[in-house]
Amino acid sequence: MTNYTKGQEFFLVVLRLAIGWHFLYEGVVKLWNPNWSARGYLTDSAGPFKDLFYEMGSNPTVLSVVDTANVWGLILIGLGLLFGFMTRWAALGGIILLGFYFLSHPPLIDVKYALPSEGSYLFINKNLIELFALGVLMVFPSSQRWGLDGLLKRTYATA
Repeated sequence: MTNYTKGQEFFLVVLRLAIGWHFLYEGVVKLWNPNWSARGYLTDSAGPFKDLFYEMGSNPTVLSVVDTANVWGLILIGLGLLFGFMTRWAALGGIILLGFYFLSHPPLIDVKYALPSEGSYLFINKNLIELFALGVLMVFPSSQRWGLDGLLKRTYATA
């Protein structure tokens, strides 16, 4: 990281660690729950892409792939962010995953979901906010100084 203040560095690293923990925890909880599946979430979809998500949740073969990709995507993205390893790729993966979550359950007027929500949203929800925060982490790579990305770069630059 170049020319960032200590406060900027601190909050970029804390943001990366917090989002990394959130992704990792969500993935591990799903991995440890043998009954977890994205089926309910996908078939509860609304908005312009609801048919696509409903089909994903209704097809057992596709659902198996989606469940596996979701769990391991969350875990690998979380680990990448926590350790500052391949951080830009982890952030991009997180942006894609959160984009799917957002498109599946967009916060639109008069749209009701069967699954409980943490609040009342209109157009912007926590998935979109976390997606934008990952965008910040992509363009301000805190892992170059405080992570394995930077350590590996410094190690192999001197070799």
